[in-house]
Amino acid sequence: MTHPLGTSPAPLRTPLSAEERAQSEANFAPLVAQQLVANGRFRVSADTPEMVELFQAVARRVGEMLGRPVVSYANGRYMVITFGQEEALTSPAEAPAQHRGDRQVSSI
Repeated sequence: MTHPLGTSPAPLRTPLSAEERAQSEANFAPLVAQQLVANGRFRVSADTPEMVELFQAVARRVGEMLGRPVVSYANGRYMVITFGQEEALTSPAEAPAQHRGDRQVSSI
């Protein structure tokens, strides 16, 4: 396949194995937790669905580690992980959204 002058083909990415994914979650969680406590947010390049899923899992793990709600937002390029709302829920209808808050995906 030919490419326009001065360009190269996009690199092919090998998906993470189950072991690599588990190790990534375990290794990133302390780093993300540290950054959240220090700065209130963590931003990372997450330009593939696989990376978004990985960092959503990291956000869930960090929320469990810190005992606080943690949410993540992705725009197809970056993902931001930050603390979620801690106020008491005002209605039962809001409860599912709060529990799934770390899975939110929206534009930044």
